[in-house]
Amino acid sequence: RPGGDSDHHALPLRVDRCPPREARFALGRPGGETDPHALPLREDRCPPREARFALGRPGGETVTFSIHGIAVSSGIAIGRAVMVASGRADVAHYFVDDAQIAAELARVKDAKNTVIDELMRLQHSMGTRDAKEAPAEIAAMMDVHMMLLQDQALQDGVMHWITERRYNAEWALVTQMEVLARQFDEMEDEYLRERKGDLDQVVERVLKVLQGKPSELPHVSGLNASGQGDDAALVLVAHDLSPADMLQFKDSVFAGFVTDVGGKTSHTAIVARSMDIPAVVGARTASQLIAQDDWIIIDGDAGVIIVDPTAAILTQYRDQQQIAILEREQLQQLRHTLTITKDGQKVELLANIERPEDAAVALAAGAVGVGLFRSEFLFMGRAGKLPDEEEQYAAYAMAVKGMQGLPVTIRTVDVGADKPLDASRSLSSLRDESHLNPALGLRAIRWCLAEPTMFRKQLRAILRAAVHGQINLLIPMLCSLSEITLTLKQIELAKLELDQRGIAHGLVKLGAMIEIPAAAIALPLFLKHFDFLSLGTNDLIQYTLAIDRADESVAHLYDPLHPAILHLIASTIRQCHEAGKGVSVCGEMAGDASLTRLLLGMGLRSFSMHPSQILTVKREVLAAHTGQLATLARKVLKSDDPSRLLST
Repeated sequence: RPGGDSDHHALPLRVDRCPPREARFALGRPGGETDPHALPLREDRCPPREARFALGRPGGETVTFSIHGIAVSSGIAIGRAVMVASGRADVAHYFVDDAQIAAELARVKDAKNTVIDELMRLQHSMGTRDAKEAPAEIAAMMDVHMMLLQDQALQDGVMHWITERRYNAEWALVTQMEVLARQFDEMEDEYLRERKGDLDQVVERVLKVLQGKPSELPHVSGLNASGQGDDAALVLVAHDLSPADMLQFKDSVFAGFVTDVGGKTSHTAIVARSMDIPAVVGARTASQLIAQDDWIIIDGDAGVIIVDPTAAILTQYRDQQQIAILEREQLQQLRHTLTITKDGQKVELLANIERPEDAAVALAAGAVGVGLFRSEFLFMGRAGKLPDEEEQYAAYAMAVKGMQGLPVTIRTVDVGADKPLDASRSLSSLRDESHLNPALGLRAIRWCLAEPTMFRKQLRAILRAAVHGQINLLIPMLCSLSEITLTLKQIELAKLELDQRGIAHGLVKLGAMIEIPAAAIALPLFLKHFDFLSLGTNDLIQYTLAIDRADESVAHLYDPLHPAILHLIASTIRQCHEAGKGVSVCGEMAGDASLTRLLLGMGLRSFSMHPSQILTVKREVLAAHTGQLATLARKVLKSDDPSRLLST
């Protein structure tokens, strides 16, 4: 409008639909004003940010536009953008002469050692933080970064480019990173492909040292990004954030973050959820389109970033933000409320944890037990040195004591697929395995039975910890009678070994994960041998639908509401009830509040999820009437299109 004011009725411009630059002005009105009815803008064909001002109204004001990414952590953050520059944005490219080769090699070595020292200091600082401030995911991922820094393939490649091609240190480092990145892209396994992002972050950190730039997040306590004191919150915008960055993030004043890269399974997304920070990842060129100190809104529920919002849009989102704050306060009041439906059905809400310290977080969230202790996090990133029996016993006992008499379900080590055991493996060994499909290979109980000495060591530690409280022992990825028989024999042998050593051990309930379609179909076999079953819906969906969630070309087919999935879940719940055996869901479906009512209607009475999801699910349970929901569930199970039925 005249005077430079924004048109509050104009549609936000979507940067995922931007016309070629020469066509932009055809969308405008005479005098340069933007047509509020024009098509939204598209990011992958969008002009550079400096050209954005050409789309503004008279007076030089910018227009509101939005960037669409991947929603990974719910909530709304509003504030000024603080930009974290990429070290690769201005990498120098020049040739060195023979006399400079030794100096360039020394620069790379010194920079690498500096980064190793930084990470070691951060790892040391984690010991002084509680589980909320330093989630187990960060520790495991920082171990991966330490491994990558010292990987021979990276070091040898950089040396080659410097000594053979005469590249300067920065150029050599970026060149070798690109070579390895292409090899990661060709890997089939989701976890291994995600490690490309870790490699990128490691190289970024070394580059910043080589360039003399700070490797830490900016410290802007009490100020906005321009250094002007005001009440505006600050949000971080970066190409990517490393685990070390995330650890610093917790100590900063930032209310949320946006990254160009990443996905729902990336470490950035995992840590954001564990820290309960509004975040959008995979926003492609957000760090190029957003400028320092821009006003931006991060909608962590919709996966949208709104840049330079109008006053009307700001008011709308601030209202939503206040509503969300009030809802959180109301949810906190439910912590000590018994989880009982309107028709008197008692429901268990349990927590998924990764390390013993997380027990405190589970209790604080109102969990009535641990439905899944992922013991593999004790095994990962240890450079091939597995935890011994005493270390495991101490960890399991700590978790049991931390739950103050509430039950703890410990899953035996589930490595392979998205959780390779040894993060110290070299990049070359990962490349050698990239043609395999680890999700269908030697993982979980298959690996444990192939390593019986290691397996019994863990079983003995769990049995010993059972003297301190109620432990349920959960076995992952079973699918046949032979595996069940071998597993039960190993458990009995572990008990015998403890008896022979005169070491006390407690009673445990035995359970099996139902995550392979064969197990769900042959359920009576499992009901004969186990006290309870736990539905691992993440793998059950992936295996049933033959979908790799990390493969963007088929990820849209990953559907928890597919009729086959719902029938397998409903059948498992029904048969467990008929046999008088306990059953729970511990996958992502358990923590998805939009599915709570359907699962209740199917008869589920035990849900296990991340502690941050418990109160939201509890609210759904308290408002539910299972008798009415059972009717809904029957209709859904008869439907060819459950998603459409539930959306009406």
